Amino acid sequence: MLSDLEIRTAKPQEKPYKLFDGGGLHVLVQTKGAKLWRLKYRFAGKEKLLSLGAYPSVGLAVAREKREEMKRLLAAGTDPSVQKKLDKLAAAKAANDTFGAVAAEHLANQESGGAAPTTMAKNRWMLEILAAPLKDRPIAQVAPIEVLDVLKHIEKSGRRETARKLRGAIGGVFRYAIATLRASNDPTVPLRGALVKPTVQHRAAITDERELGALMCSVDEYEGWPTLRAALQLLALTMMRPGDVRGMRRAEVDFDKALWRVPAERMKMRRPHDVPLSTQSLAILRDIWPLSDHGDLVLPSIRSIQRPLSENAMNSALRRMGYAKEEVTAHGFRAAASTVLNERGFNPDVIEAALAHQDKNAIRRAYNRASYWPERVKLMQEWADMLDQFKKTAVSTRRAA
Repeated sequence: MLSDLEIRTAKPQEKPYKLFDGGGLHVLVQTKGAKLWRLKYRFAGKEKLLSLGAYPSVGLAVAREKREEMKRLLAAGTDPSVQKKLDKLAAAKAANDTFGAVAAEHLANQESGGAAPTTMAKNRWMLEILAAPLKDRPIAQVAPIEVLDVLKHIEKSGRRETARKLRGAIGGVFRYAIATLRASNDPTVPLRGALVKPTVQHRAAITDERELGALMCSVDEYEGWPTLRAALQLLALTMMRPGDVRGMRRAEVDFDKALWRVPAERMKMRRPHDVPLSTQSLAILRDIWPLSDHGDLVLPSIRSIQRPLSENAMNSALRRMGYAKEEVTAHGFRAAASTVLNERGFNPDVIEAALAHQDKNAIRRAYNRASYWPERVKLMQEWADMLDQFKKTAVSTRRAA
């Protein structure tokens, strides 16, 4: 058997020569002094030669470990040369399967699956911009500490909720990698509880009935752009999200059936949603309908009939009415409706169906959509009548004062 001293002191000669260690392992000493490990073996009756690296980068002990490993492969009926090629291919593939590459595939799948443009923009921002430090890392090698470092950097900037959502987005990429056999674990799982819990900030809303009546009076009296006033009125009457109201299309409104049908691609939960239109809602729509005769949008902006009103325009109008952002926002009309209706004892399931909230139970979700339409029609009309009553109370209080 060879010794390390013997290999280290071996001098080059006119011709290459070998120093044998046994079991087919030997060092080939080249004429220019290079010392290369080689392993001679037989497989399927043929003699083969396998390169194990150069000395001293590969030391004597490591070379012997490799020899034993090759023996185990041979005993299992595997050709060490073939296995070496397969290992190289796997390493090359792993190097190409970076977090960035897998994330790009994951995003493409989300988009082809019908994810909303706003959702895609948000996901790309998180996975391509915020998670950029992980981009070139082989996804199978990413450790929890690396992900935590990215998340903590976001958290320290004060964006706790963003850090929480980013952990979920990164976890989605790893779950896709596991499903496509490019990773064996999700490093975001051990990080649950590692981030500071974000402070929940509820959207400002007026839920007192008298104050809500005063707000609706202010909306009715607003002298700005007619579609902006109508948008705020419809926000309150339909209980829909600002983005849904702003994006309302003429083709979605059926006056004869008193129905507004919002397609799935415009809904947050990616499911179509039918909104019963009260007589008050229909009156508002008929009043502003001529303003969009030459366009598709029901509530176009003041600058172009091809562009919808902005949510900022809605909130700005509320500020001009004298309401601070801490008092009410465009999103707050939904919270107001939910709070008042629940306090008055209306069926919570009907309210949730009207708000287009998705029940976590699939059976109940299907039942709610199929069974609550008559109740929702009645609820929306009663809610509109209640708002009218709130306004009358506010006017009476104003006169008395």
